Amino acid sequence: MPRSRVNGNFIDKTSSIVANILLQIIPTTSGEKKAFTYYRDGMLAQSEGNYAEALQNYYEATRVEIDPYDRSYILYNIGLIHTSNREHTKALEYYFQALERNPFLPQAFNNMAVICHYENRPFYRVIRKLRKLGLIKLLNIGNKL
Repeated sequence: MPRSRVNGNFIDKTSSIVANILLQIIPTTSGEKKAFTYYRDGMLAQSEGNYAEALQNYYEATRVEIDPYDRSYILYNIGLIHTSNREHTKALEYYFQALERNPFLPQAFNNMAVICHYENRPFYRVIRKLRKLGLIKLLNIGNKL
Protein backbone atom coordinates (compact mmCIF):
# COMPACT_ATOMS: atom_id res chain seq x y z
CA MET A 1 0.00 0.00 0.00
CA PRO A 2 1.43 3.41 -0.92
CA ARG A 3 2.66 5.43 1.99
CA SER A 4 0.22 8.21 1.12
CA ARG A 5 -2.65 5.94 2.13
CA VAL A 6 -1.30 4.91 5.52
CA ASN A 7 -0.51 8.29 7.08
CA GLY A 8 -0.87 8.45 10.82
CA ASN A 9 -2.03 11.88 11.94
CA PHE A 10 -4.99 14.01 10.97
CA ILE A 11 -3.01 16.67 9.09
CA ASP A 12 -1.15 14.07 7.03
CA LYS A 13 -4.40 12.28 6.19
CA THR A 14 -6.10 15.55 5.27
CA SER A 15 -3.25 16.73 3.05
CA SER A 16 -3.15 13.30 1.35
CA ILE A 17 -6.88 13.46 0.65
CA VAL A 18 -6.59 16.99 -0.76
CA ALA A 19 -3.58 15.98 -2.88
CA ASN A 20 -5.47 12.96 -4.24
CA ILE A 21 -8.48 15.12 -5.13
CA LEU A 22 -6.27 17.69 -6.86
CA LEU A 23 -4.51 14.92 -8.73
CA GLN A 24 -7.86 13.74 -10.07
CA ILE A 25 -9.16 17.22 -10.93
CA ILE A 26 -6.07 18.76 -12.54
CA PRO A 27 -5.45 17.47 -16.05
CA THR A 28 -2.18 15.54 -15.85
CA THR A 29 -0.75 12.52 -17.60
CA SER A 30 -0.48 9.17 -15.86
CA GLY A 31 3.31 9.60 -15.78
CA GLU A 32 2.98 12.95 -14.01
CA LYS A 33 0.56 11.44 -11.50
CA LYS A 34 2.92 8.54 -10.88
CA ALA A 35 5.91 10.88 -10.42
CA PHE A 36 3.95 13.06 -8.00
CA THR A 37 2.86 10.03 -5.98
CA TYR A 38 6.46 8.82 -5.67
CA TYR A 39 7.61 12.33 -4.75
CA ARG A 40 4.90 12.75 -2.12
CA ASP A 41 5.62 9.32 -0.64
CA GLY A 42 9.31 10.21 -0.56
CA MET A 43 8.62 13.42 1.31
CA LEU A 44 6.47 11.59 3.85
CA ALA A 45 9.13 8.93 4.42
CA GLN A 46 11.83 11.61 4.67
CA SER A 47 9.83 13.58 7.23
CA GLU A 48 9.60 10.42 9.35
CA GLY A 49 13.35 9.85 9.10
CA ASN A 50 12.98 6.77 6.89
CA TYR A 51 15.68 7.81 4.44
CA ALA A 52 16.06 4.46 2.66
CA GLU A 53 12.38 4.43 1.73
CA ALA A 54 12.49 8.11 0.81
CA LEU A 55 15.44 7.52 -1.52
CA GLN A 56 13.64 4.63 -3.21
CA ASN A 57 10.63 6.83 -3.86
CA TYR A 58 12.74 9.75 -5.07
CA TYR A 59 14.71 7.51 -7.45
CA GLU A 60 11.44 6.18 -8.86
CA ALA A 61 10.15 9.73 -9.19
CA THR A 62 13.25 10.76 -11.16
CA ARG A 63 12.73 7.76 -13.41
CA VAL A 64 9.26 8.92 -14.48
CA GLU A 65 9.40 12.71 -14.03
CA ILE A 66 10.26 14.55 -17.24
CA ASP A 67 9.79 18.18 -16.22
CA PRO A 68 13.22 19.68 -15.36
CA TYR A 69 11.79 22.07 -12.76
CA ASP A 70 10.03 19.26 -10.88
CA ARG A 71 13.09 17.00 -11.22
CA SER A 72 15.20 19.72 -9.61
CA TYR A 73 13.23 19.45 -6.37
CA ILE A 74 13.46 15.67 -6.37
CA LEU A 75 17.23 15.86 -6.88
CA TYR A 76 17.49 18.54 -4.20
CA ASN A 77 15.69 16.29 -1.70
CA ILE A 78 18.01 13.40 -2.57
CA GLY A 79 20.88 15.78 -1.82
CA LEU A 80 19.31 16.62 1.54
CA ILE A 81 19.19 12.95 2.50
CA HIS A 82 22.82 12.43 1.53
CA THR A 83 23.72 15.53 3.56
CA SER A 84 21.87 14.10 6.57
CA ASN A 85 23.75 10.83 6.11
CA ARG A 86 27.05 12.76 5.96
CA GLU A 87 27.62 11.60 2.37
CA HIS A 88 28.72 15.07 1.36
CA THR A 89 30.30 14.26 -1.99
CA LYS A 90 27.08 12.58 -3.16
CA ALA A 91 25.05 15.45 -1.74
CA LEU A 92 27.09 18.03 -3.66
CA GLU A 93 26.57 16.10 -6.91
CA TYR A 94 22.79 16.02 -6.41
CA TYR A 95 22.74 19.72 -5.58
CA PHE A 96 24.68 20.38 -8.81
CA GLN A 97 22.18 18.28 -10.77
CA ALA A 98 19.29 20.15 -9.18
CA LEU A 99 20.86 23.51 -10.06
CA GLU A 100 21.47 22.42 -13.65
CA ARG A 101 17.71 21.98 -14.02
CA ASN A 102 16.67 24.93 -11.86
CA PRO A 103 19.34 27.56 -11.19
CA PHE A 104 17.03 29.45 -8.84
CA LEU A 105 17.30 27.13 -5.84
CA PRO A 106 19.08 29.30 -3.27
CA GLN A 107 18.73 26.55 -0.69
CA ALA A 108 20.94 24.29 -2.84
CA PHE A 109 23.62 27.01 -3.04
CA ASN A 110 23.38 27.47 0.71
CA ASN A 111 23.68 23.76 1.45
CA MET A 112 26.70 23.50 -0.82
CA ALA A 113 28.38 26.34 1.07
CA VAL A 114 27.54 24.73 4.42
CA ILE A 115 29.07 21.42 3.29
CA CYS A 116 32.22 23.17 2.09
CA HIS A 117 32.51 25.06 5.37
CA TYR A 118 31.87 21.91 7.42
CA GLU A 119 34.49 19.91 5.54
CA ASN A 120 36.89 22.85 5.29
CA ARG A 121 36.71 22.65 1.48
CA PRO A 122 37.43 25.78 -0.53
CA PHE A 123 34.11 27.06 -1.87
CA TYR A 124 35.77 28.66 -4.88
CA ARG A 125 36.00 25.16 -6.45
CA VAL A 126 32.23 24.90 -6.23
CA ILE A 127 31.95 28.37 -7.75
CA ARG A 128 34.23 27.30 -10.63
CA LYS A 129 32.07 24.26 -11.34
CA LEU A 130 28.94 26.40 -11.20
CA ARG A 131 30.56 28.82 -13.64
CA LYS A 132 31.36 25.92 -16.01
CA LEU A 133 27.69 24.92 -15.86
CA GLY A 134 26.79 28.49 -16.77
CA LEU A 135 24.98 29.10 -13.50
CA ILE A 136 27.19 31.88 -12.19
CA LYS A 137 26.81 33.94 -15.36
CA LEU A 138 23.08 33.33 -15.36
CA LEU A 139 22.72 34.61 -11.81
CA ASN A 140 25.29 37.41 -12.34
CA ILE A 141 27.23 36.59 -9.18
CA GLY A 142 30.82 35.76 -8.48
CA ASN A 143 32.32 38.31 -10.87
CA LYS A 144 35.56 38.56 -8.92
CA LEU A 145 36.10 34.82 -8.40
